[in-house]
Amino acid sequence: MTSSFAEQLKSRTALVNEIIMEFVPLADEYQQNVVVAMNYSLAAGGKRLRPLLLLETYKLFSDDEEEICYPLMAAIEMIHTFSLVHDDLPAIDNDEYRRGKKTTHVVYGEAMAILAGDGLLNLAYETVLSAIVGANDVKDERSIKALRVLAVKTGIKGMIGGQTADILAERGRLSVDEDLLFYIHRHKTAALIEAAMVCGAILGGADDDEIKIVEKAATAVGIAFQIEDDILDIMGDFAEIGKTVGSDRENDKITSVTLLGLDVAKERAVLYSMEAISSIKLLSRENDFLTALIKSLIGRTR
Repeated sequence: MTSSFAEQLKSRTALVNEIIMEFVPLADEYQQNVVVAMNYSLAAGGKRLRPLLLLETYKLFSDDEEEICYPLMAAIEMIHTFSLVHDDLPAIDNDEYRRGKKTTHVVYGEAMAILAGDGLLNLAYETVLSAIVGANDVKDERSIKALRVLAVKTGIKGMIGGQTADILAERGRLSVDEDLLFYIHRHKTAALIEAAMVCGAILGGADDDEIKIVEKAATAVGIAFQIEDDILDIMGDFAEIGKTVGSDRENDKITSVTLLGLDVAKERAVLYSMEAISSIKLLSRENDFLTALIKSLIGRTR
């Protein structure tokens, strides 16, 4: 990672954080507990990769006012955070740390963590819908189209469907082979990254053929990202990744590393990342930061 890219990444991540926190809700007396838990989860940090990918994909297609992206950027991070809060629950992964802090259920209890996750998911849609003034404006039409993509990629045909398959495999109710592992990676992880990049393309005015190319690139980014996550679970450092190392092994979870071996998993991560970059090049559009961002995910330490 070059110092120039590192500085840009730090600056742009800080901007994304500011955008997200602008949409954090206030609460009255009786909502206070759940809103505090929601804000704790959302403010815990993280790479903010998905809203970054949304914004940078938008820039491939438009140099117009990028504020149109802000509600969807906030929404996609709310949805991602909701998924982490629920993943960490004792009923699923039972993790105590996330992003270097105690997980939401450890701090606020299971019931409030469930409600905080639910609240974040619902707030995501409230955020986007509240920003849409009327369906006659071109920008509003694009926002509605993007919101539809986000909803599908989050639901049973996307992230939640992938999480379901992952749980069934972990508990021995599905036999894991490469096809199933690809399904889980594609849906559990890649679907929300697809949503980010496709939404960015839609908001930027991409045509249908360009959107298909962006989606293919995003799928590759998502699978590479998940493979790197699997690698970090056995090779990572808690101080850097901010969560317990070895939890996949403790939960007897089949991952890219356990199924393919460490060396092959590393090779696949590189191949998928290069596939993503090659797909973006087909667009004949340039965003050097987006390309560098995808390359930075290879061999990442957090």
